[in-house]
Amino acid sequence: MAKPVRQIDVIDARPAFTQADADALNARFDGIDTLTMLKTVFAEGLAGNVGVVSSFGTESAVLLDLVAKADRTVPVIFVDTMKMFAETLNYRDTLIARFGFTESRTVAPMADVIAAKDETGLRWSYDPDGCCEIRKVEPMKRAKNGLDAWISGRKAFQSVTRQNLPRFEVEDGRLKLNPLGDWTKSDLETYFDRENLPRHPLESQGYLSIGCEPCTSKVMPGEDPRAGRWRGWDKVECGIHSPVSAIPAHTADPDDPANLPAF
Repeated sequence: MAKPVRQIDVIDARPAFTQADADALNARFDGIDTLTMLKTVFAEGLAGNVGVVSSFGTESAVLLDLVAKADRTVPVIFVDTMKMFAETLNYRDTLIARFGFTESRTVAPMADVIAAKDETGLRWSYDPDGCCEIRKVEPMKRAKNGLDAWISGRKAFQSVTRQNLPRFEVEDGRLKLNPLGDWTKSDLETYFDRENLPRHPLESQGYLSIGCEPCTSKVMPGEDPRAGRWRGWDKVECGIHSPVSAIPAHTADPDDPANLPAF
């Protein structure tokens, strides 16, 4: 009796989501209002294990209210860089309680990394990119472990670097949702007023985009809403929002690295 042919174990190294998945979702929800979209995505499990990332800045209440209305069990993730305004930390607690989220996660930079790379706490003053890397980007990577998708609060109007945001995109194999990508400042203000949402306490003082305290300044009339971030530096993003490039769809080609034997 011939021995059965041994099946070679294969690790599926494909990303969880491809650009084709994002394109299909963008087409499906084209013209659908944001709340209905979120309710459907959560109810049908279209994003898998998903969390919402919030900076608890001046516009964060809108997205958090919408997510809470759709599903309060979606975890809220906050990166505490240890350089945040006290007002932001208090605002976080206010919004979490107001919207009734059942899970709130805070991730912070690793103490040994800070001791080795920013012992004085002044790296922001001479190397803002390096400071963001150890205080925000690396912690954010850890926060996304185990997530299939994450929800961002980016809006196209905020900066020229954020124009033409799709609702769904793919980043490092994860689905990334930008529910407010096509919202205008007027849309946000209308929603704030209609839902009577609490405002960030620093907004009335001229802080329109709020990040870490040392690298955030007031925005002058007529300036880009994010002009107060890293003022004086050639820097417009902290680094957690990577440029998105299309990920090719899965192929059955046996020479595809995703289909090669694991050992």
